[in-house]
Amino acid sequence: MINLQDLEAAIRTAIPVSHLEIEDQSSGCGENYSIILVSEAFEGKNTLARHRFVNDLLKIQIAQMHAFSQKTFTPKQYQEFLAKKA
Repeated sequence: MINLQDLEAAIRTAIPVSHLEIEDQSSGCGENYSIILVSEAFEGKNTLARHRFVNDLLKIQIAQMHAFSQKTFTPKQYQEFLAKKA
């Protein structure tokens, strides 16, 4: 089982993070996580490249989960995403 703090620490130590939301979608049992990750490390990478990057970064943690979903943005894209939601 992966806990939220370990997942957050793994992400924050690996890449610069400007915004991170982690949601345990498995009622606290740590088997299904969804993240929104905003980082300038994603500049110039398409969605598939970003997801592969994050999957590789978290391969040990993801191997212990039942499900993992992610949304990745550059800081500029995240501002646009928030503006559309508003």
